[in-house]
Amino acid sequence: MSTTTSASRRIAAGFLVLAASAASAWAAGGHAPYGFGTTPTESELAAFTSPLPDGRGLPAGSGTVAQGDALYKGQCASCHGDKLQGGIGDRLIGGRGTLVNDNPAKAPIKTVESYWPYATTLFDYIKRAMPQNMPGSLNDDQVYALCAYILSEAKIVPADSTMDAKSLAAVKMPNRNGFIPDHRPEKFPPVAKSPHQMLGFAGPLK
Repeated sequence: MSTTTSASRRIAAGFLVLAASAASAWAAGGHAPYGFGTTPTESELAAFTSPLPDGRGLPAGSGTVAQGDALYKGQCASCHGDKLQGGIGDRLIGGRGTLVNDNPAKAPIKTVESYWPYATTLFDYIKRAMPQNMPGSLNDDQVYALCAYILSEAKIVPADSTMDAKSLAAVKMPNRNGFIPDHRPEKFPPVAKSPHQMLGFAGPLK
């Protein structure tokens, strides 16, 4: 046996031992001995928002279309365009009826208006990822206001709308029924054991 082959086998055996040790620690309810990472605190979890389509997990607060208009012009228009038509950032409205067509030369236009099935996703994304230069800096009222403005400009809600946890979850998006449900429900955990509920991000289904 060559020296190279022998060394390779010793290295592989070492990796197997480490993997087995980590697996044993995990199975026993402990932590793998990597020496980094911490358990999030209650205050850290409280700052994390991850709403479900039916509105569970949305925070308190509210915002109007008019408030969102002012916020958009100051914090969003430079990337997404003054008419939400896109620019450096994605186009946000328009595109209805373009997702399915018989002309391969016409690409689908995927926007919040034409593609997204749930309005609560808009809150989730803005809250976590926008504005691009300072994600997470908007408070909940500001995020609700921006949701109201974008949905109003997309002609999904009236121009005098106020968005909050209840009204945002009640919005029916144009493409709500444009997705095919997964036909393997047995592959997914029951709602009570979903990560959202186990980690306290959303309350129980009512």
